[in-house]
Amino acid sequence: MTKLSVNINKVATLRNARGGNNPDVLNVAIDCEKFGAQGITIHPRPDERHIRKSDVRALATTIGTEFNIEGYPSEDFVNLVCEVCPTQVTLVPDTPEQITSNSGWDTKRHKDFLRPIVSRFKDVGIRVSIFIDPIEEMAAHAHDLGADRIELYTEPYAALYTDDKYRAISPYLACAKYCQTLGLGVNAGHDLSLENLRFFAESIPWLKEVSIGHALICDALYLGLSTTIRKYLECLDLTTSNSSI
Repeated sequence: MTKLSVNINKVATLRNARGGNNPDVLNVAIDCEKFGAQGITIHPRPDERHIRKSDVRALATTIGTEFNIEGYPSEDFVNLVCEVCPTQVTLVPDTPEQITSNSGWDTKRHKDFLRPIVSRFKDVGIRVSIFIDPIEEMAAHAHDLGADRIELYTEPYAALYTDDKYRAISPYLACAKYCQTLGLGVNAGHDLSLENLRFFAESIPWLKEVSIGHALICDALYLGLSTTIRKYLECLDLTTSNSSI
C-alpha cells in the first residue's frame, strides 16, 4: 500500500495568522499519525511563514512514523535537515517568494549544484527524493545524482484529470515505469485529492508515497481530520479498487 504523508504546513499557517499556539502543530501531527497517516511532511521556508525552525526540531523528536522535510536546499535548510535527520528529505527548486512549488528540478542543468547536497544527506543516513516533472530524462539524472527516489509533480495531472484522466496519467505512468528500470523509488505530490488520488494510485501501484496537504486540510474542515485521513487511505488501498488502467 502506498504510504500517506500528511503535509501540515496549512495548520502552521492558521496558527501563525493569530499568534499563539492554536492550532497546535505538534498535536495535529500526533493526531494524523493516530488516525492512520504513515508519515508527516513539512516544508519550512526562510521567512517561517508557516513551519518554523522550532517546529522542525519539536516534530523530529515526536513523530513516530516517517518524517519528510521538503524544501529548497539553501545552506540553512541543509544544516537544519542534517541536524534533525528525518527519514526523508525532498529537494524542491522553489524560490523564497513562491507561494508553493510549481515545477520540478531540471536535474541535468543543476547536476553540479545538487550532487554534493545529495551526497551530504546520504552521508548522514537520510533518504533523498528529488521533485521532478514526469520526464524520463530528469529521472535519469536524479538517479545519476544518487537520489533514492523522485517525487512526481502532479499539478498538471490534477488540472487535466476531469477532462481526460487517461491522458493526464500517461506521462506519469511512463516516467514511473522508467524509474522502475532504474531502481528509483517513486513518490508523488501536489494537488492530489479525494477526486483524483485513487486513479493515480491504481495506475501506479508501486508508488511509494504521496504527500498531501492543501486538499486534505480543506476536506478536514468539513469531514473532520480522522474521517478525512481514513478516506485518503481508502483511495490508496488497492484491495478496494474496482477499476484499473
